[in-house]
Amino acid sequence: MDRYLSPEQAKRFYDRLGSAQDWQGFYENPAIDELIAHAAFNSAQSVFEFGCGTGAFAARLVHRRLPADARYVGLDISGTRVSLARERLKPWSDRARVYQSDGCPRIPEPDGSFDRFVSTYVLDLLAPDFIERLLSEAHRVLVPGGKLCLVSMTFGMSPLSRALCWGWQRLWRFSPGIVGGCHPIELSDYLPSGAWKPNHQNKVTSWGISSEVLVASAR
Repeated sequence: MDRYLSPEQAKRFYDRLGSAQDWQGFYENPAIDELIAHAAFNSAQSVFEFGCGTGAFAARLVHRRLPADARYVGLDISGTRVSLARERLKPWSDRARVYQSDGCPRIPEPDGSFDRFVSTYVLDLLAPDFIERLLSEAHRVLVPGGKLCLVSMTFGMSPLSRALCWGWQRLWRFSPGIVGGCHPIELSDYLPSGAWKPNHQNKVTSWGISSEVLVASAR
């Protein structure tokens, strides 16, 4: 059995989930806070987000973290979540744009057009070959020295987080759709040293769930 959701399966799952995704903030927000603390968004002029979800992170960036003239572009495979994100970002519609992905890793943006590439809790849904192609695209659309900003579910560190991780992996192996395709990964496994220079890497555990935070510069 293929353990990874197809783009159509992922679209159906996250269309159904809709705004309920935001409840995951109880364990996601501490890792996202750490990402914000180390990604220097206050000096960014252009941000691309792969898998923008309901736009909660985007609104936080545009409202409080990015310079007033910075632009934001996000995409997501779920039409429901794209609609939610557009509604959430209406106050900044002059500089924030969201559109729907066709489910492939190709990003329809010009080379070197962004100085931040963000993806939070998305790579842990994807098959390894998709992750590798997506990060190649991230490198393409970033300016030299631009920052790759990632957060994902990862393997547990404490006895409790290891036990939860074990149980989560069992569910994922039994039926990936139960957990929306999400499974623990090590982000650093996918970053070729010739393409990326790590700036910050850490693991954060909240409510027994461990997340990896990684910021790297495009060489």
